[in-house]
Amino acid sequence: MSENGERPTKRQRTSIQDSPSDLLQEKADKFGCKVTDKEFPLKMDLQDPMAFLREEFKIPKMKGLPEVDLSLVDGEEDCIYMCGNSLGLMPNMARHYLNNELDKWSNVGVYGHFMGELPWTECDSRIQADMARIVGAKTSEVAVMNALTVNLHLIMISFYKPTETRKKILVESKAFPSDQYMIESQIKLHGGNPDDCIIYASPREGEDNIRMEDILALIEKHGSEIATIMFCGVQYYTGQLFDIQAITKAGHSKGCIVGFDLAHAAGNVELHLHDWDVDFAAWCNYKYMNGGAGCLGGAFMHEKHSQTDKTKLNGWWSHRKDTRFQMSNNIELSPGIEGYRISNPSIMALAPIKASLEVFNKTNMSNCIAKQVLLTGYFEYLLNTMLVKSVVEQGKPYIQILTPSDPKQRGCQLSLIFSIPVNQVQLELKKRGVTSDKREPDVLRFAPVPLYSRYIDVYRLVHAIRDAMKVAVLNPMPDMPCENS
Repeated sequence: MSENGERPTKRQRTSIQDSPSDLLQEKADKFGCKVTDKEFPLKMDLQDPMAFLREEFKIPKMKGLPEVDLSLVDGEEDCIYMCGNSLGLMPNMARHYLNNELDKWSNVGVYGHFMGELPWTECDSRIQADMARIVGAKTSEVAVMNALTVNLHLIMISFYKPTETRKKILVESKAFPSDQYMIESQIKLHGGNPDDCIIYASPREGEDNIRMEDILALIEKHGSEIATIMFCGVQYYTGQLFDIQAITKAGHSKGCIVGFDLAHAAGNVELHLHDWDVDFAAWCNYKYMNGGAGCLGGAFMHEKHSQTDKTKLNGWWSHRKDTRFQMSNNIELSPGIEGYRISNPSIMALAPIKASLEVFNKTNMSNCIAKQVLLTGYFEYLLNTMLVKSVVEQGKPYIQILTPSDPKQRGCQLSLIFSIPVNQVQLELKKRGVTSDKREPDVLRFAPVPLYSRYIDVYRLVHAIRDAMKVAVLNPMPDMPCENS
């Protein structure tokens, strides 16, 4: 193990500072082909040092997906899965760990609380260190518990302390609805009015993404009024990655508490929550963390807050584990984020997370980011050479990329807007075995994930988008309701 606890692996040369298009062209020159040739992704996959990790996941077959047209695709082929930003694929070992716990329950009953690789009374602590490495935290600063919005509520009870002069919360406009509802309800719990207490950071007119200088300007202007900055790490709709370190530093300079929703950041982008001095954060573990739908979430609290006596909601899992079962009814609170645990964790909602973390342990986040820069950069390159407005014939359908082109301002995801009805495009993509998701009103999101996506998948994806758009123009149909969560 290395000094930071990561397994030593061959590091990829790619840096997030490099231009993806330049790197791709450099590789194509070495291969003796064009970036747009089918030969290119096949050779990239052969040289991919992370390619072996795809075998750690169950990749759905074309024939198993709803609405696939088997006259258009080979049912035995792997589908083109681009929905890891909504639900990550199942690690192969997830079934093993779940079956282990079912067998334990069957064979020893209540003794399972204290037996096996994942004793139920301490199963969360068994994966704590691996989770902490993903988000750049100390083990003691991370807990695996509850669900994302529940964790944000529990932490905000301690960290949102409005006063007459400092009562506002800074959040990005068009935040994920659950974050919006959480923030509004926290304000109402303190007798406030959300209309008076929320400051929104918004894109400028005619732009899709929020400029960092505008976020920092809001903090500079309203810092003395802001109690808490509650931002996302990666914006779910646009895929924009925010500068967490800069926002935290600016907020602290004005006396604000700074926290983040990392639902689309954990397992997707490089994080250093401890070093960046972030006060708190929470995330779900079913997207890029591949823990399965509804699995336990993650929470972070900086160690500088570990000994402070903050108002919080307690339960028996908030009690120190070494004396918890003495049942004294006098709480001995666990320090830091562990004191925010309330009830015993569900082993069935935790076991698949262990399986995913073991895959992450076979590489490191630096390698994931290196591949992500190239993989998403390749996706963008093909779109820019085949499907954006400036390269298609006049009158033909085209796409617009909503996500920033700067790799330092995005993760895996690219969000696309179509010049034709998006529901028809998505239906045609489903027929071709492409799994993506729609976000109202008119965006399709695609996320090639470094752990299991291949370059040839991206090549197939872009050609499927092109074909789907052609058919959608020829066979228009009424709009349909949005699917996927």
